[in-house]
Amino acid sequence: MAVFPLRGYAVYVGPISDRMKKALLLILVAIMASCSQMRKGSSATPKDELAITRKYVGDFIEYRHTGPENYDGPNMIWIRTTMEDQYGIISAYGRRCDFTSGDRLYLRKKFYSPGIIAGYWVYVIENDESVSYRATDLQHDREVYIKSWFE
Repeated sequence: MAVFPLRGYAVYVGPISDRMKKALLLILVAIMASCSQMRKGSSATPKDELAITRKYVGDFIEYRHTGPENYDGPNMIWIRTTMEDQYGIISAYGRRCDFTSGDRLYLRKKFYSPGIIAGYWVYVIENDESVSYRATDLQHDREVYIKSWFE
Protein backbone atom coordinates (compact mmCIF):
# COMPACT_ATOMS: atom_id res chain seq x y z
CA MET A 1 0.00 0.00 0.00
CA ALA A 2 1.34 3.44 -0.87
CA VAL A 3 0.05 6.69 0.55
CA PHE A 4 1.21 10.02 -0.89
CA PRO A 5 0.39 13.38 0.74
CA LEU A 6 -1.28 15.84 -1.63
CA ARG A 7 -1.93 19.38 -0.32
CA GLY A 8 -2.62 18.20 3.18
CA TYR A 9 -4.68 15.18 2.13
CA ALA A 10 -3.47 11.60 2.02
CA VAL A 11 -4.11 9.95 -1.32
CA TYR A 12 -4.36 6.18 -1.38
CA VAL A 13 -2.78 4.74 -4.52
CA GLY A 14 -2.97 1.08 -3.68
CA PRO A 15 -0.36 -1.62 -3.43
CA ILE A 16 2.73 -1.27 -5.63
CA SER A 17 2.70 -4.07 -8.17
CA ASP A 18 5.63 -6.37 -8.90
CA ARG A 19 5.95 -4.81 -12.33
CA MET A 20 6.32 -1.34 -10.75
CA LYS A 21 8.92 -2.65 -8.28
CA LYS A 22 10.99 -4.09 -11.13
CA ALA A 23 10.77 -0.81 -13.06
CA LEU A 24 11.89 1.18 -10.01
CA LEU A 25 14.76 -1.26 -9.43
CA LEU A 26 15.91 -0.90 -13.07
CA ILE A 27 15.77 2.90 -12.81
CA LEU A 28 17.78 2.81 -9.57
CA VAL A 29 20.43 0.52 -11.11
CA ALA A 30 20.68 2.77 -14.20
CA ILE A 31 21.18 5.86 -12.04
CA MET A 32 23.85 4.16 -9.94
CA ALA A 33 25.67 2.90 -13.04
CA SER A 34 25.67 6.33 -14.66
CA CYS A 35 27.09 7.96 -11.52
CA SER A 36 29.95 5.49 -11.12
CA GLN A 37 33.41 6.26 -12.47
CA MET A 38 34.10 5.09 -15.98
CA ARG A 39 37.35 3.46 -17.02
CA LYS A 40 39.52 5.52 -19.31
CA GLY A 41 40.27 4.09 -22.72
CA SER A 42 43.64 3.26 -24.20
CA SER A 43 44.24 6.95 -25.03
CA ALA A 44 45.11 7.67 -21.38
CA THR A 45 48.74 7.81 -20.29
CA PRO A 46 49.89 4.33 -19.19
CA LYS A 47 50.33 4.03 -15.43
CA ASP A 48 53.48 1.89 -15.53
CA GLU A 49 55.45 4.32 -17.69
CA LEU A 50 57.61 7.07 -16.19
CA ALA A 51 56.67 10.39 -17.74
CA ILE A 52 58.94 13.43 -17.48
CA THR A 53 56.73 16.48 -17.12
CA ARG A 54 59.28 19.17 -16.19
CA LYS A 55 62.62 19.96 -17.79
CA TYR A 56 65.22 22.56 -16.78
CA VAL A 57 66.02 24.92 -19.69
CA GLY A 58 68.51 27.28 -18.01
CA ASP A 59 68.67 30.51 -16.02
CA PHE A 60 66.83 33.50 -17.48
CA ILE A 61 69.02 36.19 -19.10
CA GLU A 62 66.66 38.43 -21.08
CA TYR A 63 63.83 38.44 -23.61
CA ARG A 64 62.61 40.20 -26.75
CA HIS A 65 59.05 40.90 -27.80
CA THR A 66 57.69 40.50 -31.32
CA GLY A 67 54.29 41.98 -32.14
CA PRO A 68 51.73 40.30 -34.37
CA GLU A 69 52.21 40.31 -38.13
CA ASN A 70 48.54 41.15 -38.64
CA TYR A 71 45.69 42.37 -36.45
CA ASP A 72 44.66 38.96 -35.09
CA GLY A 73 48.15 37.43 -34.76
CA PRO A 74 49.77 36.49 -31.44
CA ASN A 75 52.28 38.49 -29.41
CA MET A 76 55.48 36.49 -28.93
CA ILE A 77 58.31 36.64 -26.44
CA TRP A 78 61.69 35.15 -27.33
CA ILE A 79 63.53 33.96 -24.22
CA ARG A 80 67.28 33.74 -23.82
CA THR A 81 68.70 31.45 -21.10
CA THR A 82 72.12 30.23 -19.99
CA MET A 83 71.58 26.93 -21.83
CA GLU A 84 69.99 28.44 -24.96
CA ASP A 85 71.80 31.74 -25.49
CA GLN A 86 70.32 32.54 -28.92
CA TYR A 87 66.95 34.17 -29.40
CA GLY A 88 64.36 32.05 -31.17
CA ILE A 89 65.11 28.71 -29.58
CA ILE A 90 62.57 29.21 -26.76
CA SER A 91 59.41 31.16 -27.57
CA ALA A 92 56.14 31.75 -25.74
CA TYR A 93 52.96 33.79 -26.04
CA GLY A 94 52.89 37.16 -24.29
CA ARG A 95 53.48 40.90 -24.55
CA ARG A 96 55.99 41.17 -21.74
CA CYS A 97 58.02 38.79 -19.63
CA ASP A 98 58.00 39.01 -15.83
CA PHE A 99 60.94 36.67 -15.26
CA THR A 100 63.86 38.29 -13.45
CA SER A 101 67.49 37.80 -14.39
CA GLY A 102 68.83 34.60 -12.84
CA ASP A 103 65.46 32.83 -12.46
CA ARG A 104 65.68 29.09 -13.02
CA LEU A 105 63.34 28.31 -15.93
CA TYR A 106 61.58 25.03 -16.58
CA LEU A 107 59.56 23.70 -19.48
CA ARG A 108 56.53 21.85 -18.09
CA LYS A 109 53.99 19.78 -19.94
CA LYS A 110 50.49 19.46 -18.51
CA PHE A 111 47.82 17.10 -19.76
CA TYR A 112 44.60 18.99 -20.41
CA SER A 113 41.45 16.93 -20.77
CA PRO A 114 38.34 18.98 -21.56
CA GLY A 115 36.17 15.86 -21.90
CA ILE A 116 36.04 12.21 -20.93
CA ILE A 117 37.46 10.66 -24.09
CA ALA A 118 40.54 12.60 -25.15
CA GLY A 119 42.95 15.33 -24.18
CA TYR A 120 46.17 17.02 -25.23
CA TRP A 121 49.45 18.29 -23.80
CA VAL A 122 49.92 21.99 -23.04
CA TYR A 123 53.51 23.24 -22.71
CA VAL A 124 54.38 26.03 -20.27
CA ILE A 125 57.61 27.91 -19.51
CA GLU A 126 57.76 28.69 -15.79
CA ASN A 127 60.09 29.71 -12.99
CA ASP A 128 60.24 28.43 -9.40
CA GLU A 129 57.58 30.92 -8.36
CA SER A 130 54.22 31.64 -9.94
CA VAL A 131 55.21 33.23 -13.26
CA SER A 132 54.48 31.11 -16.33
CA TYR A 133 53.79 31.53 -20.04
CA ARG A 134 52.32 29.14 -22.56
CA ALA A 135 55.02 27.96 -24.94
CA THR A 136 54.42 27.98 -28.67
CA ASP A 137 53.85 24.55 -30.22
CA LEU A 138 56.56 25.17 -32.77
CA GLN A 139 59.87 26.65 -31.67
CA HIS A 140 60.27 28.96 -34.63
CA ASP A 141 64.03 29.30 -35.04
CA ARG A 142 64.64 25.58 -35.52
CA GLU A 143 61.12 24.69 -36.66
CA VAL A 144 61.10 21.91 -34.08
CA TYR A 145 57.94 20.90 -32.25
CA ILE A 146 58.05 21.63 -28.52
CA LYS A 147 57.04 18.04 -27.68
CA SER A 148 60.39 16.81 -29.05
CA TRP A 149 62.14 18.39 -26.02
CA PHE A 150 60.67 15.59 -23.88
CA GLU A 151 61.48 12.67 -26.20
